[in-house]
Amino acid sequence: MALGASSGEIMLSFGKRGLALTLAGLAAGLVLAAGAARLLTTLLYGFRPDYAPNGHPGIVHTPGGGSLGRFVPAHRASRVDPVVALRNE
Repeated sequence: MALGASSGEIMLSFGKRGLALTLAGLAAGLVLAAGAARLLTTLLYGFRPDYAPNGHPGIVHTPGGGSLGRFVPAHRASRVDPVVALRNE
């Protein structure tokens, strides 16, 4: 904000970076979960990796938790007075 960014631009910047990290983590988690399910199928007798209700809550709630985790600090950062922040530095 001290360099001319508005509070909306700060929120958008935090949102873009946070969304990219959240989606990358979700994609990596899905790939690793698929590999772990395949491994457990070979190790455990009767293990069914296609039981969908186990995976859906994580897939659905991860972006929501990521959104909350990135917008709370962004909102707090957008409310800081730039003069006070520069004076404390």
